[in-house]
Amino acid sequence: MSTTEPESDEQWTTGDQDDQEAGPVRRTRSKGLILGALAALALLGGAVGLGTTLPDPTMSDAYLELEDDRDELRAERDGLQAEYNAVEGQYDAVRADYDALSGDIEDREAEVAAREADAEEAAAEVEAAEAAVKKREEAITAAEDAKAASTISDGIWTVGTDIEPGTYRSAAEVGSSCYWGIYRSGSNGDDIIENDIPGGGRPTVTLSDGQDFNSTRCGSWEKQS
Repeated sequence: MSTTEPESDEQWTTGDQDDQEAGPVRRTRSKGLILGALAALALLGGAVGLGTTLPDPTMSDAYLELEDDRDELRAERDGLQAEYNAVEGQYDAVRADYDALSGDIEDREAEVAAREADAEEAAAEVEAAEAAVKKREEAITAAEDAKAASTISDGIWTVGTDIEPGTYRSAAEVGSSCYWGIYRSGSNGDDIIENDIPGGGRPTVTLSDGQDFNSTRCGSWEKQS
């Protein structure tokens, strides 16, 4: 069995030298890490310091201009709202007046309709009354015409032409100067059928076709039949 003998003292020395050389390298690297960390902290602190010194955005011109625009828009909105409220108030007032007038118009229309109905009823009553009056006037006129046709006044009349045949009586008592005569038609009074001077009372005569009747100062004669 062979044993490996340690090499010469120079090998160990070399190893110690390597360790000695590595030691400074490790210390240099640690120092570099510490310096880097310190630099990072310094940068971070600087950034924080810079952040505290940034300008306030609410004091910028753009922000202030936007605020002015906002205030103008609000003022315009408030003005329009006020105008709207005023117009709405006017509309409500006009609407109230319209409703009142509509109600008044409806009441007046109802009153007018009632008056028209009364007027129509009155017109119908007047029309009926006028018809009744007209009918009565026609009856009176007919009676008057009939009476006139059946009444003889003083004069000379031809029976069948001027007067109707029939029996006639004086409408009132005659005076002493009353004269009546019945003649044959066409005889010009020469052919006397009957005559009389009654001298009073209410004389009666009977007349036929083909006769003439003369009444002098006897008044009217009324037909009896």
